Amino acid sequence: MSAAESLHRRTRDTLDRLGVRPRRRLGQNFLVASPVVERIIAVAGAAGKTVVEIGPGVGALSDALAAVAAELLLVEIDPRMAQRLAERYAPFAHVRVVTGDALDVDFNALLAGRERAIAIGNLPYSVGTVILARLLESRARFERLVLMLQREVAERLVAAPGTKPYGALTVLTALYGEARIALRVSPGAFVPRPKVDSAVVSIAVATAPRAGVVDADRFRETVRRAFGQRRKTLRAALAAVATPLDIERAGIDPRRRGETLSLDEFATLANVLGERSR
Repeated sequence: MSAAESLHRRTRDTLDRLGVRPRRRLGQNFLVASPVVERIIAVAGAAGKTVVEIGPGVGALSDALAAVAAELLLVEIDPRMAQRLAERYAPFAHVRVVTGDALDVDFNALLAGRERAIAIGNLPYSVGTVILARLLESRARFERLVLMLQREVAERLVAAPGTKPYGALTVLTALYGEARIALRVSPGAFVPRPKVDSAVVSIAVATAPRAGVVDADRFRETVRRAFGQRRKTLRAALAAVATPLDIERAGIDPRRRGETLSLDEFATLANVLGERSR
């Protein structure tokens, strides 16, 4: 039996033994492709690091991470899975299971007193971007995020200005994270098979803005307004908060659309609008 077949069978056996039927609302598509596991471990660079794994499930990634990480924190929302993981890793002092929703976990408190960690996760498609935002809010605690996401979302994270996938998610993530697609993953790598393709994104996390932003809240508001109605020019999209002259003061033609602006241009525009409001 190949390693891939072994992982697939072990996952099925574990689910049957626990009486677990994967829940769509929890995004429970379990990774069963050992080559993908190996690639993720290589991309993460987890050796000797503190690692937070979000949604470990039956432990396909966890086993490999436990072998190389200095400390491994497993955040699992399903109590049945969490109990099984706690029993499995009870002999390993450097592995700890945290039962709870990643959206509710206080990562600043969880990782207090440690060097910056690596977050790894096969994220539910329905809340993947929300979890990503939460991790970036705790950017002082993370040096890298290695996340399995729906391929469409991954492509939005790495999109260039002027392309169709480029949007508010791209720009808001880029303020504190440099993203790249590390590998693409087919539905056959999971049990049960999702209906869409996936991709693993590696995000190098910066603790300070990667552009000259004076007010992060103003920046976020400006980006969201600019992309609120993609077909509109900046003159129209920002009419409630800016005049065409304000936009020109940022060195930007008011007739342009938000999807054409770079991260630095959005930063400059937000700063100018911040000065206007004072």
